[in-house]
Amino acid sequence: MKKSVLTRYRVMAYVTAVMLLVLSTCMVFKYGFEMGEDVTLVVSQVHGFLYIIYLIFAFDLGSKAKWSFGKLLWVLLSGTIPFAAFFVERQVTQQVEPLTEGPEPAIAKA
Repeated sequence: MKKSVLTRYRVMAYVTAVMLLVLSTCMVFKYGFEMGEDVTLVVSQVHGFLYIIYLIFAFDLGSKAKWSFGKLLWVLLSGTIPFAAFFVERQVTQQVEPLTEGPEPAIAKA
């Protein structure tokens, strides 16, 4: 498996996790203090879009790493649980990194 598959997953895991924390904060302000309803709407839509990209990259990684259905489901759902994606990303990286090829080959100059 190429290292870029793992890198794409890692980037989207962090982006999705950070956006979920931002969304959680917005929800606290919306429902706890009755302010920021418009911001919450925008952040929720952005998070939803980024989560779909995360799902695609996580599924791609899982299919190439030949994960069980339970493991794949846990990784896919970790983007919906605040802080979970940070921990799951670390575990996935430790398990998948040995499966990746060596460093990407350098492009030969003409």
